[in-house]
Amino acid sequence: MIGRLLHKSDFERVLAVPPCSRSAHFAVHYLQARPGTPPKPTNAMLCTDDAPIPDRPVDKSPDGHWLGSVVPKRHAARSVTRNMLRRQVRVAMERHVQGLRPGLWLVRLRQPFSRKDFVSADSKALRRAASAELDRLFARAAS
Repeated sequence: MIGRLLHKSDFERVLAVPPCSRSAHFAVHYLQARPGTPPKPTNAMLCTDDAPIPDRPVDKSPDGHWLGSVVPKRHAARSVTRNMLRRQVRVAMERHVQGLRPGLWLVRLRQPFSRKDFVSADSKALRRAASAELDRLFARAAS
């Protein structure tokens, strides 16, 4: 099972590391770590403020895979395209998870797909192109 990166601090940590694999449109960042805990709110009126802190492992070695994706509007203006690319990233990660090291993984769209080549926001050709490129990317990251 693949977890999701949810907190801004985790995205910032992974993006601070240089990409381990790049292609024409995507970059993959990897960090051998676990997701961090979100910062504690400063409001002291929370009902869980006195709740006991659960035992956590002392070492920070990862024991799973967590995935995040960054698909900015400037590279994929249409929401249909952004959502399709996020789904393609997740499916590609699921196909390659057995060969990938445990830790935090982040896939970033770094260049837009040409609207001249892919007129439709969610065409089969665009899906195939993104899927093939992501497969190559994860295969390189696994080695």
